[in-house]
Amino acid sequence: MIHVIGGGLAGSEAAWQAAERGERVTIHEMRPVRATAVHKTDQLAELVCSNSFRGDKLDNAVGLLKEEMRRLGSVVMRAADAARVPAGAALAVDREQFSRGVTNAVASHARITLVREEIRRVPQSLDGPVIIATGPLTSDSLSADIAALVGSDHLYFYDAISPIVLAETIDRSKVFRASRWGRSLRAASTLGSQDAAVQRPSGQARRAGSSDPAIGCAIDDGEGDYLNCPFTKDEYERFYEALMSAERAPLHEFDQAKFFEGCLPIEVMASRGVDTLRFGPMKPVGLVDPRTGREPYAAVQLRQDNLAGDHFSLVGFQTQMKWGEQARVLKMIPGLEQAEFVRFGMIHRNTYINGPTVLRETWQTKSRDDLFFAGQISGVEGYVESAASGLIAGRNAAALVRGEAVSAPPRTTAIGALAYYVSHAAPRNYQPTNITFGIIAPLQAAAGRRVPKKKVERNIALSERALADLDGWVNATAWVAQ
Repeated sequence: MIHVIGGGLAGSEAAWQAAERGERVTIHEMRPVRATAVHKTDQLAELVCSNSFRGDKLDNAVGLLKEEMRRLGSVVMRAADAARVPAGAALAVDREQFSRGVTNAVASHARITLVREEIRRVPQSLDGPVIIATGPLTSDSLSADIAALVGSDHLYFYDAISPIVLAETIDRSKVFRASRWGRSLRAASTLGSQDAAVQRPSGQARRAGSSDPAIGCAIDDGEGDYLNCPFTKDEYERFYEALMSAERAPLHEFDQAKFFEGCLPIEVMASRGVDTLRFGPMKPVGLVDPRTGREPYAAVQLRQDNLAGDHFSLVGFQTQMKWGEQARVLKMIPGLEQAEFVRFGMIHRNTYINGPTVLRETWQTKSRDDLFFAGQISGVEGYVESAASGLIAGRNAAALVRGEAVSAPPRTTAIGALAYYVSHAAPRNYQPTNITFGIIAPLQAAAGRRVPKKKVERNIALSERALADLDGWVNATAWVAQ
């Protein structure tokens, strides 16, 4: 029996992978017995921040990671592909349909038992391996016990959530629909997918010849996938002043304000300079306002948040402002003057361990062979990265039960590079990491082959090598689903 504590992205994926390899699994999920500050349902793999899984092309690292997970039978990627909504060249999902898809798949698996209970301490003696995948909102009691286990290597940072607005309250006379650089919908993989991953959503026909042969990016066939709120220089400066003077929600008084760099609140970014937002979430590059024929001075993008299209989230607009201040400041965005917010942004504390001091590449702890960590608590950042860590942890837990050797994919793959980084990075001032090509083993020139100089070509070459090496690793480890 394998025990998975936590039914988020990592826990659900870990349980699925172990069960698919013939092992019995129990998931211990505390919701709804014990609520969290941000979860709204009792569904597994509930998305509490963005609805975006980020880029879905093989010229970026997270796109490669997704393709690797698809080839490894990921239940999270299967549910995400089924619940996708238009999001340019990224993969975004209908939150409710995605969580429901994961829940239905996992809860109905013949070898998985879902138990609704809070685990308050790190189990010391159960009838099999334990995978702790309690996520960034680990309960206080279990968090304290983990801290006792890993000592000073138990860390934290703050995360922020973007607001969501009701679509019918957006002033369509002031916004325009477009995808940056005209890119729209899913990336078409030039390397091929075992899951027909290049299909577009139903009803979205592709123009003949409308894909980039170098990177496989489907080109926008119509108006685009995002609503864009354009700013003039004066509008931007007034918005910036209001943002900088807005009252913020307090953090725990005993914590220092430490945010993950990849998910900073907009006011923290804005404090770094008046133009920081214009080079970040409000950059107008690649967007042309059809009314003026020019790029706006700045722009806020709104991304469809569900399949019905009645909710839109503000892209990259995580915020620490108090709710009343959000209502005041965000209504200064052109097109949102009369907006009704379905959900305001908020701050929550994320808990994680210092992976390099605690974990091996297999996601096992260095102190106990039968204890694994996976997901954001293990020291990764992002939905896809969290699920990827659970994928390998679940497979290795199953291998442990079966008396087989545990293993990590090679560093030439995205999923292997992530495991290596979390377990080998410099432990001092460690922060959770997203997958990047920078942590994947670099290309080496070989006889008759050169390393491409152009970034896109080099990234595609890295992806080609990664997928080939992943196939070789799978064959060598003889992991075949039951």
